[in-house]
Amino acid sequence: MADYDMFKKPVVLSVPGMEAVEVRRDLVYRRLPDGTELKMDVYLPPGLAAGESRPGVVFVHGGPTPLEVWESIKHCGIFSSFGRLAAASGFVAVNFSHRYIRFAEIENSMANVEAAFAFLRQEAAGLHLDPDRLAAWVFSGGGSHIGPLLAARPRWLRCLVGYYTIMDLRPIREHIPGGLPEETLARFSPVAVLPEAGYEGPPLLIARAGLDQPWLNATIDAFVGRALAANAPLDVLNHPRGHHGFDVLDDDDRSREILARTIDFVRSHT
Repeated sequence: MADYDMFKKPVVLSVPGMEAVEVRRDLVYRRLPDGTELKMDVYLPPGLAAGESRPGVVFVHGGPTPLEVWESIKHCGIFSSFGRLAAASGFVAVNFSHRYIRFAEIENSMANVEAAFAFLRQEAAGLHLDPDRLAAWVFSGGGSHIGPLLAARPRWLRCLVGYYTIMDLRPIREHIPGGLPEETLARFSPVAVLPEAGYEGPPLLIARAGLDQPWLNATIDAFVGRALAANAPLDVLNHPRGHHGFDVLDDDDRSREILARTIDFVRSHT
């Protein structure tokens, strides 16, 4: 769902202190039955006092990603710079590889996302992390993983951010190799998970790229419409001249404004 060369680029917003961030790399958060180790990198704000805890921002990458990409995605340019940006902004930031290699493995990928959150909450004390103040910041094809998070509504998930995210798999079902069962398509389509009224989930922020693929933006627009109908707490930030990946591809004032406002949104809800 993306040009993988863009992963090498850094985010277009910088703040003071990004180079002073402490990075704890390659923490194993899950071992799969075949012996594969799934790892995360944790970025800590500079100058933390002993015993001090901060809210966390967990970045959920997109996909499906090629086999040769999945393991390195957590420390590529876009995510390593996002980790430093969030940590320098006062959060414990987390990048991890959830091994979303193909559509057929989306249930396994979601289980890995859930395992990453469980690991962070279990190990929170050693990571200066407040386990009850977490935000999920989701990108691109990872938007499908928003569906189960919205359905579960864990109390510790204080807000959800989606950047140019796929919000409905059902319109592209004919392009999914091997297909997916209807119940899986619905579970991983955030539009389908939203209630018709009386939304009770976390606050939402959706960032939309005006020059993105029309079919993808159509899923975002449908999600926004349904979220508003359900009276959800929703912020929508549109970059009219932005591309898919505007946060690294479009080095302009609107990209930086969206990024800064997203940081403020997360701060206000965690």
